[in-house]
Amino acid sequence: MPDEPSPPTVTEVAAAAGVSAATVSRVLTGRVRVSTSARVSVHDAIAQLGYVRHRGPRRPDRVAQRLPVAALVFEPTARLFHDTFSARLLAGAEEELTRHGIPLLTMSATRGTIASATQFLTTGGVGGVLLLGGHSSHPLAVSLAASRVPLRATGRPAEGLEIPFVDVDNHDGARQAVEHLMLRGRRAIATIAGPPDSAAAADRLDGYRRTVEAAGRAPAVAYGDFTTASGGHAAAWLLDRMPRLDALFVASDAMAAGALQALRKAGRRVPEDVAVVGFDDAPLASYTTPALTTVRQPVSDLGAVAAALLLEGSEDSPVLPTELVVRASS
Repeated sequence: MPDEPSPPTVTEVAAAAGVSAATVSRVLTGRVRVSTSARVSVHDAIAQLGYVRHRGPRRPDRVAQRLPVAALVFEPTARLFHDTFSARLLAGAEEELTRHGIPLLTMSATRGTIASATQFLTTGGVGGVLLLGGHSSHPLAVSLAASRVPLRATGRPAEGLEIPFVDVDNHDGARQAVEHLMLRGRRAIATIAGPPDSAAAADRLDGYRRTVEAAGRAPAVAYGDFTTASGGHAAAWLLDRMPRLDALFVASDAMAAGALQALRKAGRRVPEDVAVVGFDDAPLASYTTPALTTVRQPVSDLGAVAAALLLEGSEDSPVLPTELVVRASS
């Protein structure tokens, strides 16, 4: 007797609909705007293939039992409660899990709790783990990747770690930012990149480099750690070395806020002398002086899609789009 065929996957639905797996995920969660034609194509493919969400042999048994899902945040506890990015990720994940009657536990990953956290998370107390924050090279993430606990990361994992993930298109976001500055007539465009151990920061830096070099220009890079203070220090460092600096692409809005302060202190007008573009579209972007042009990433949707695919047991790794939001700083 022939084996029963495997249930269709998100990837197969995407192929049948002629869209990306990320688009299918956005249609399934219902949290991100999708064009009517794409939505119709996805629903037609679902009907044609008989796709059923949360169905299939790969769905984690412990999730099926309605055990809690743990959100592991790779930030110090003190910073976690002041970090709007992590808060929006958690809110999106919790909203999706709550729809299915599953509670969310939030944990801050620290080196001092690796052993106890690994034991708790791998001995049946949770139905799955969301790795939030993009630091998947952390020893605790490495330990969990080697276990049988269902995992889903937000952000591209470190090289060599086989963890399904949901990411945003950081490369394209950087491209949009730099091309916008070029269209504004800016010539000396530098960047303030995030920490080298962050995959998101590395992708944004790579997108900046590729776009600048494609235009025949030389990249100029300073580094920060996604904090306001580091953005200010990096901007001051660049101003000392680039007297003709007329544009900055900054890898986070928090660092961009620090850069604005440094430019003001140096007597540089924004955007007349130096145009500034950030990344995130954090709430502060609307309240800086001037208001910050930035690359919007769908942070709460990132958390929601990660939670939805964890529940489903899918191995798909969708990439969500970014969008340039133009304000007064450029």
